[in-house]
Amino acid sequence: MYLGDLATELIEQIFISCTTVESVVALSSTCHRFHSIYSSRKLSVLANVAEAQYGPLHDITQLLTHNDSQFAHVPRSVPFSLALLAQIVRTGRVAVRWANIYPFKKWKLDSENRRLLTSTERYRVRRAIYRLWLFTAAFHTPYHPRHTRANPTMQHERTMLLHNCSTIQLAEMADMHAIMRDVVSSNVCPSNGTIARKFRKRFPDPADHQLVFNMNIHLNYPIAADHYTHARSWPAALLSSPFHAKYRATPHHEPGAEGWGDDIAHYYVVQDMLKLSLEQILWLKENAPYKGQVQAYVKELGDWFENNGETFGQTLELVICERDGGLEDAIGLFWDAVGCGRAGVTKDEEDEEWREEGEEW
Repeated sequence: MYLGDLATELIEQIFISCTTVESVVALSSTCHRFHSIYSSRKLSVLANVAEAQYGPLHDITQLLTHNDSQFAHVPRSVPFSLALLAQIVRTGRVAVRWANIYPFKKWKLDSENRRLLTSTERYRVRRAIYRLWLFTAAFHTPYHPRHTRANPTMQHERTMLLHNCSTIQLAEMADMHAIMRDVVSSNVCPSNGTIARKFRKRFPDPADHQLVFNMNIHLNYPIAADHYTHARSWPAALLSSPFHAKYRATPHHEPGAEGWGDDIAHYYVVQDMLKLSLEQILWLKENAPYKGQVQAYVKELGDWFENNGETFGQTLELVICERDGGLEDAIGLFWDAVGCGRAGVTKDEEDEEWREEGEEW
C-alpha cells in the first residue's frame, strides 16, 4: 500500500510525528497529496514540530517578543505565524548548539561519566537558555550601566523576572550559566594559566619558548576602529589552520599575549563578558580565536560594557534568599545542590529531598 493512499488523518499524524521542521518540509515535497494536506494544516503542524525540536515555545516567544517598552516579567502571547517560526528556528538552532556543548563542559573533569543528554534534559537546556537570554536582553544593555546595579527599582525588575521560575527551574538556569562561564573563561577569554597549560601541552620542551604575558588587567581595549563587522579581515597565516595557530610562537605572534590575566583580573573580565547573549558568546568562541578580535568586538558595544559585570548571579541569590525568608543559608544549599548534581539540567530524578525543597521554595 502506498503512503499516498493512506487516510488524511493518518498522513496528518505522520506530519505531526516528525521531529524536525526540515523533515516536515521534505515530507510535504514528496507528492501533490502530501503537499495539499500539509498546506491545509501548515501552522498547526509546524507549531507542534517546532515545540518538539526547539521548545518550549512559550519561553522562546517571551525572548523574541521582548522590547524595552514592556516589563520583561509580564507574559506575552502572540499568534503563531511563519514569520515567528523563522525567528524560532534561528534562535532555536543556537540553543541546540549549546545543548551539544553542554555534555563536554559539564563532565569536562569527569569524562568517564560523560554521556549524551536525554530528550528531557535537552528540553531543560533549551528552556534555561531562553530564560537566560531573556535576562540578558532585558538587563544587560546600555540602559543598565554600572551605577544602576544597586538601584532598588532595577533590582526589583530583575527579581520579578526570576520569580516567574520555580526554584527547580532556577537551578537549571544556574547550571547552564556555569556552562556559559566555562566557555567564556576557557575558550573566549582564557586566563594566563589556561594559555600556559595548553601551550605546554603542544610544546612540552621548556626550551622551545618562554611565554611572555601581558600584565595589564581587564579588557585591555585596543584603539577603537571606525567600525567592526564579522567579516573583518585578519592575516591569512593566522587563520590557515584549524587551531588558528593561536599557540604557535612566531616573530609576529606571542602566545602569552592571548591570556586575559589570572585570578581577580580574569574574574572581572569573565564577569563583563557574561553580559553577552548566548549567540554572541557562541559566535566569539567559533570565529574569534585571538584576543585582539574579541577586544575589537567588545569595544564596539560601547563604554557601558566595561567594568560592569553581569547581574544574573546576584539577582538569583536575592530571589533564593527572598523565598526562604531571608535566610542566607538557603543560598549555600542551593549552590551546593547545583554543584553536586542534585539540582540542575541533569539532576537526579530520584532525589526526592531536593525536589520537595525546591517545590517548597
